[in-house]
Amino acid sequence: MRIHGIICKIPDCKKAFLITTPTNQLNKRRQTQKSPGLLSRVSQALAHPPLFLATVFLVALAIRLILVAVLVHNVPTVTIDHNDFGWESWEVGWTARSIFLGQGFSSPFLPITGPTALVPPLYTYLVAGAFKLFGLDTVHSAFAILSFNSLCSALTCIPLYFLMQNSLSTKAGRFSSIAWAIYPFAIYFSADRVWDYALTALLFTCSLLLAQRLHVKGWKAWLAFGALYGVAVLSNPSVVTLLPFLLLIAMYKVWRIGGNWFTKSLIASLAFLAVCAPWTIRNDRAMHSHFFLRDGFWLEFYAGNNGDTSESNSSWAHPGSNPLEMKKYQEMGEVAYMAQKHDLAVDFVKHHPGFFVVATLRRIVRFWTGYWSFGRAYLKLEPFDVPNVPFCLFLTFFLIRGLTRWWREDKGSALPSLLAVLIFPIPYYLTHSSMDYRQPLEPVIITMVVVGLFGTGNKQINIESLEANERESEKSEEREELVLA
Repeated sequence: MRIHGIICKIPDCKKAFLITTPTNQLNKRRQTQKSPGLLSRVSQALAHPPLFLATVFLVALAIRLILVAVLVHNVPTVTIDHNDFGWESWEVGWTARSIFLGQGFSSPFLPITGPTALVPPLYTYLVAGAFKLFGLDTVHSAFAILSFNSLCSALTCIPLYFLMQNSLSTKAGRFSSIAWAIYPFAIYFSADRVWDYALTALLFTCSLLLAQRLHVKGWKAWLAFGALYGVAVLSNPSVVTLLPFLLLIAMYKVWRIGGNWFTKSLIASLAFLAVCAPWTIRNDRAMHSHFFLRDGFWLEFYAGNNGDTSESNSSWAHPGSNPLEMKKYQEMGEVAYMAQKHDLAVDFVKHHPGFFVVATLRRIVRFWTGYWSFGRAYLKLEPFDVPNVPFCLFLTFFLIRGLTRWWREDKGSALPSLLAVLIFPIPYYLTHSSMDYRQPLEPVIITMVVVGLFGTGNKQINIESLEANERESEKSEEREELVLA
């Protein structure tokens, strides 16, 4: 019998068979197999998380920077008496101007009026730094600030990916990061507004990501969480309302596994206070009044609760857009002026409780649908409300659907997002609401919209097993630290 002679007769068979050797089979397979196409190769490459995230980040950044290049010339002012640097950046822009001029954290409006606590410090000092490097109210400084906003917004894709991967699946993480890269609100508010929206969204999303695993981490992670959340609050104090709930969730999880929940939560709380305390002390000394980080709540409350419903936020109630209010602000000083707004607002609500209830319900509707009025006079002021309303209705519908799906599959991982959408908007329900105020919450909104559209995806990992491994690793590190000590 000849193996390589092709023909081989088997005694018990009537026919001859053609025997193909393994070498011939391999050659035949190579001839018939087609090389993968370009799309297939790209898909395979993007299957690797680092490359995928780098690609999404670069695409998100490119989109935002293109818009910055188009809009940047509309940002800086050309006259010294025009109260604007960037769309609706009045208080931040003018306070940053005061820092640039060596007058300290003061004068949140055009006139020189003295120390202020109307705006939080972090982003304001960043804007002042841009003025120092690129000039006061110049195109170059505008480009630097908006580019920084765009960078922060694009970077948010990364913690958003891991947040959803840890909560649900890799599929949910990928879709959430892609959705954020092309999300119109995220693009617009980062590339056109000189405000803290993008920075706060990034810091808040990173805080949520860190909070996910606090219960299986050591004291260093709790310290980092408290400090990071403090930085986020210095960027925008509106996110502070969620801190107690995130800590309570983590403490409960630590208690369930028999960990030292009290010490760890104390460390996180002290770290948070250590970050925020210097600014609170500054306010006490500079403003001669006691409050946490900002003192403008009652001005905003009065702007939304004064009997005028032509707008959600009455422009005439603000010193920046009403010379009479500006005169009062200058004559009384900021602290006394805010105290007067407190008295006016409380008195109005006492005498008009029905108005307050109806206005609050309207603000809730506006926060989630974008609708306040379709009157001609109003739409002249807010023409973008026309396209915003159907878009926001679309988002809200799939947000509710996504939250329902998520809750049914994994209540534990859905709870922080549920609390975020329930608690974060409350100050805006009480004062006034619009699309820009919900920007710190938008990454959370996007995750639920994605789940509503595409589902949760299949679990890629065993969460309980992962947490057990992390706890064991953390205990080993703590033992090593004790030995070294």
